[in-house]
Amino acid sequence: MYLGIISNIIGEMEKFYITTSIPYVNGAPHVGHALEFCQADALRRYHRDILKEKTLLLSGADENALKNVQAAEKLGMTTLELCDINSQKFRELAEGLDIKFDVFQRGSDQNLHWPGVTEIWNRCLRAGDIYKKPYQGLYCVGCENFYKEEDLTKGLCPYHLKKPDLVEEENYFFRLSDPKFARIEHLIENDDLKILPKERKNEVSAFIKRGLEDFSISRSNRRARNWGVPVPNDKEQRIYVWFDALAIYLTGLGFNNNKKTFNEWWPADLHIIGKDIIRFHAVYWIGMLISAGLPLPKSIMVHGFINSGGQKMSKTLGNVIDPFELINKFGSEASRYFYLAKIPTLDDGDLTLKRFENAYNSDLANGLGNLVSRIAKLAEMSGFDPTKSGIRRENKLLRDVEIEIKELRIDLALDIIWKSIKGLDSYLNRERPWDNPLSKTVVLDEAVISIREIGESLVPFMPETAQKIKEQFKGPKIKAAAPLFPRL
Repeated sequence: MYLGIISNIIGEMEKFYITTSIPYVNGAPHVGHALEFCQADALRRYHRDILKEKTLLLSGADENALKNVQAAEKLGMTTLELCDINSQKFRELAEGLDIKFDVFQRGSDQNLHWPGVTEIWNRCLRAGDIYKKPYQGLYCVGCENFYKEEDLTKGLCPYHLKKPDLVEEENYFFRLSDPKFARIEHLIENDDLKILPKERKNEVSAFIKRGLEDFSISRSNRRARNWGVPVPNDKEQRIYVWFDALAIYLTGLGFNNNKKTFNEWWPADLHIIGKDIIRFHAVYWIGMLISAGLPLPKSIMVHGFINSGGQKMSKTLGNVIDPFELINKFGSEASRYFYLAKIPTLDDGDLTLKRFENAYNSDLANGLGNLVSRIAKLAEMSGFDPTKSGIRRENKLLRDVEIEIKELRIDLALDIIWKSIKGLDSYLNRERPWDNPLSKTVVLDEAVISIREIGESLVPFMPETAQKIKEQFKGPKIKAAAPLFPRL
């Protein structure tokens, strides 16, 4: 979409290419997508705005899945019509969270994406890693994945808790059992492909040690309903949705049509994914890239799920929370704060409206918002001019944030910032500059410098709030303003 612009901005500076997973668009986005979008955007902004690197954030739409076909059939529309509608909803969710993707690559794009997928297929075929055979297996449409009996939970898919379909047909397979793919285990063990958190790395290693097996990479036209990327030179088969969707990380950069841009950005510095799709990204995707002779991504960050009241969100339970509803009620900045601060970055988290409201009032309205108002009012009443401050120092808060961001712990980075907010609030209460004219200038000097440091540290996580703080306290005159976060 923006490849011409992107190609021109890369210079001698460090680059950072980050991706979200490529979500299915059989339905509207949920809070898990909002979480992942916010995590990716925060890390991109950190590299761009704090580290001053050139960055590219890619997302897209996984549109060639059977579940999309089935959802469209139920609604009485074509699959493309459904994909058009729901892909737009994902874009709107990102916009509502103040996120701008540099590239949003759709799987139905026959001009850029399909030729790239075909090229990857042909490369793997030439490498001797694709063959055809009859197959029978248990298939979960929700996961778009085959399962073995031992991988099921009481005969059900472990994620969708539904009985998989017994499928029997002739498909093309990827020869992952070839000894050359043993390299994947060593890449992960040596952190050449870094996986965070460590328990997810161990999970992948355990899966590999069970023995890598060939996996199906095509579906019959009959079962695919003639939807998806055709297998080259076989009119009866469509390329398996995962083989196709993973390629979006490449085709979105111009693979097979814009060599200069592709070479400037690939490999990915970071893939952000959910824990239910780690096998595809850390094993199958790496095998595909090795076979195709392409550089490998550098790292994979795996986040958990969002539950509600300790239970998985479910329409049956009535505990599903719409991310658009949260944006409309609390705003984009509050939504970003909750996803980034209150959901553990590398683990499962809990989201209820009550918990969201409590975080809004305690951390944003009574915490950051109240502190900004107090300092601004004190500075305005005393005529304090921050441009005459004698304090010149390194932003140690930002340095502490960096330590956590290096480990991809966005939640802990924000925890450090909020400890600084509470510490500054306690400092004001202790020094009471409103009662002590002799110390007022010294206290306001420290308070204004500190709130500026907080504003600078918030740039990647709450950009609009950070900008308001910086504007309000740049001087020479500081004035009180409307509360950043009015109490609910």
